[in-house]
Amino acid sequence: MKKLALAVAGLALMVGAFSPFKAQAEEKITAVHAFPTSLIYTKSFLSFVDKVNERGKGIIQIVVRGGPEAIGLAQQPEAVRNGVVDMAYTAASFYAGTVPERDILVASNANAEYARKNGGIDLLNKIHQEKMGVYYLGWFDSGVSYNLYTIDEPKLDADGNIDVTGMRLRSNPVYDAFFKSYLKAQPINLPTTDVYSALERSVANATGWTQIGLNDLGWNKFLKYRVGPDFFSTDMGVIVNLKKWNSLSDAAKKVLQDVAIEHEIESSNSFAALAEKQAEELKANGMTFVSLPAESAARFEKAAKEATWARMREQMEKHPMKLKNYDALVEKFNK
Repeated sequence: MKKLALAVAGLALMVGAFSPFKAQAEEKITAVHAFPTSLIYTKSFLSFVDKVNERGKGIIQIVVRGGPEAIGLAQQPEAVRNGVVDMAYTAASFYAGTVPERDILVASNANAEYARKNGGIDLLNKIHQEKMGVYYLGWFDSGVSYNLYTIDEPKLDADGNIDVTGMRLRSNPVYDAFFKSYLKAQPINLPTTDVYSALERSVANATGWTQIGLNDLGWNKFLKYRVGPDFFSTDMGVIVNLKKWNSLSDAAKKVLQDVAIEHEIESSNSFAALAEKQAEELKANGMTFVSLPAESAARFEKAAKEATWARMREQMEKHPMKLKNYDALVEKFNK
């Protein structure tokens, strides 16, 4: 009986060792986010994390290390590239020098669902892998446009264009090409985290920002005018260190990618509805919406797109791949 028991135990060990159903250890991936947790965009990312961790129980879990207080927002993409952290939810504009093709997101008139279906995001992912050594998991919160917000009533010139005389315009890499080439402004570059104090101290009296989240930042306390038309699109997304991605099990990759694709659609739809709601809230709280005359509005919209495409072309030319994917990207990210 003793020999039989030992034989059965040995057989059980062998079956366990070679069984295709052998349980794997739960994998973990570390992450940071660009903005403070109070911002609506960060809340969107954290909801993605919750969905992954729920569906990925026993397979994959995302461990959030924090936001810009953990790793500076501008340093996060490089931290992912170097493996300091596995994942970042960040604006693609923060690594424009490495992947200039990211401007296609900024100038897009579509959203992630559209670009995912026609292969645009797969192409952008391939470029991220080749140029930066990261896996582009998803374009989150897409389709949300920007506006120009001012403290003082905006002035127009004789042709109905925005007059930037006396405007202390806060900017960042997203807006620079457009603000400089078309508006002829000399903007002040400030990270999001410094804008509140800049507005409070009158260091800046105007800024670009998306159509959602202004109240979360408290900027509505100072900004009293929103100028139309809207322009650009948000370029928030998730990048993953490529070595880490390749080391994950197929099951872990599937959970991450499936949830990311679902979140692309969900976040785009919910943010579109939220943009309309928050516009009404801004009006109710005293913000004045100013619309440029039709002809100048058309020039404004066209200039925003063309200035961004021109910047993308110029920067792509400096890379070995040059303009290899330029036409395909423009086609796949625009309706």
